[in-house]
Amino acid sequence: MTAWCFAPTWHPVLVQRTPYGKAANTQLAEAGYVVISQDMRGRYASDGVFTPMFMPGYRDAEDGFDTVEWAAGLSYANGKVGVFGISYPSWASWELASVRPPHLVAMFNGGYASRLTDWELGGVLRTGRVQQWLFRSLGPDLRRRKGLAPPHTPAEAAESVARDREKPLWFVPLKDVPDEYAGGCREIWHYWLDHHHEDIFDFQKRHGEVDVPVLHVTGWHDRLVLTVDHFSGMRGNARTSGARKAQRLVVGPWSHGSQGPRQVGEMDFGESAAVDFNAMMVRWFDYWLKGEPNGMMRTAPVRYFVMGENRWRSASAWPVPGAKPASFHLVSNGGANTASGDGRLVESRPRDPGCDRYDYDPRDPVMSLFYESCQDAPFNQSRLDGRKDVLVYRTRPLQTGLRLVGRPEVVLHAASSAMDTDFIVKLMDVHPDGFVHQVSYGIVRARFRNGFDDPRPLTPGQICQYRIPMLPTAVLFRSGHRIRLDVTSSDFPNFDRNHNTGGDDYGEAAFVVARQEIFHGPGHPSRVVLPVVD
Repeated sequence: MTAWCFAPTWHPVLVQRTPYGKAANTQLAEAGYVVISQDMRGRYASDGVFTPMFMPGYRDAEDGFDTVEWAAGLSYANGKVGVFGISYPSWASWELASVRPPHLVAMFNGGYASRLTDWELGGVLRTGRVQQWLFRSLGPDLRRRKGLAPPHTPAEAAESVARDREKPLWFVPLKDVPDEYAGGCREIWHYWLDHHHEDIFDFQKRHGEVDVPVLHVTGWHDRLVLTVDHFSGMRGNARTSGARKAQRLVVGPWSHGSQGPRQVGEMDFGESAAVDFNAMMVRWFDYWLKGEPNGMMRTAPVRYFVMGENRWRSASAWPVPGAKPASFHLVSNGGANTASGDGRLVESRPRDPGCDRYDYDPRDPVMSLFYESCQDAPFNQSRLDGRKDVLVYRTRPLQTGLRLVGRPEVVLHAASSAMDTDFIVKLMDVHPDGFVHQVSYGIVRARFRNGFDDPRPLTPGQICQYRIPMLPTAVLFRSGHRIRLDVTSSDFPNFDRNHNTGGDDYGEAAFVVARQEIFHGPGHPSRVVLPVVD
């Protein structure tokens, strides 16, 4: 554990608990705070055995409670403690907040969803990110502690994986990834594969135990943008009226853990998109821990960045009040395959029935376009336009702009030749210059179409209706742009490949090609529903 304090006097304390190795934050210390970074139990310089957040037996609530109370009692502390963190450290903050340390005053959290099933969207493994997280971030220190061969540091692990050209991503069965990658965390890897569609966090039920102000921060390109549900959960269910009123939400155009840049992926969102997270934290904690009248709580409860418009807007709540659903229906003459096909999105309900078909071969998945770290970001999706296993539906160039804020939803009427398969939908903003910006996406694993507690195989050839919630977004489709919806069955390695067998996708090596059919028209009104605001 490391603490920084630049003056021999009493100060409020800021605590971050992390599994990634403690690090200094001198900007917060220079702002007049004692800043404590703590290795979580069983990580780096801390004693004990590490149990990750999704496995039974972790003790982070009590460890966090003890840490906050210890920090409040330091001779140079004034007894007021705030906690902060993005991603895993945010989870650690929520854990300790749920047991209410008496000296905890406020939190600054981001990049962490309130449900594990939002971490693994639709119950589908995020292969690339999970492997990087386990094998590169958590695994090396576990290998060192167990006396296994290197890599022993994240840097060594990154070199090893890069040298082998991401081989573990393609390994089948996934449970049998060699020890050169999974060694040190094989038990953790197997548990994740077997249980990642179960919500062990259950924070939605624990918001009622939390009684402190929280500034929630995330980005529209954060795969964990459902951080927004922490805000709405606390606004509705926090333990006290004061805590419910003291929640604030900031959502920019950023990716996971990117700390507020203007440039995200291949898009520059302008000068106003750039936000200094540390400065935001200082202002938040100055208000709550120092009592400075800086106007923080005179701001609107929600501040969100509208992409395309490239400006900030405010709202009184999330979801933003006043959004009206607008449906765009899928139509074609049976040839929606590729961006040069005849797929269209129309506002009027189509009169004629139609069907588009494609073959999904898990040996040749549609490849994800994102950061090397396997985090979401806007990259030009037109690179995938020639694939015949992608159905493309788009509007004519818009005559007037259309602003949407919230969670789009796709209602898909589909059949498959397989016992189980996936359907992935991507909402795009097609710019006049041809750049295709993916603004939201969603996925459903067919076996979970009735919920995670009721997995059922498909009847091959039988048409099912799938309601696929997409990640929340805020975007202005400008005049001259097109709204586009892609429908496919793979996005790898953002999501694992469904083997289409109906069996254990993580424990078997067999693949089956699935013949997919997407139906539209009066009897099967496949459509995308957009939350439109003025």
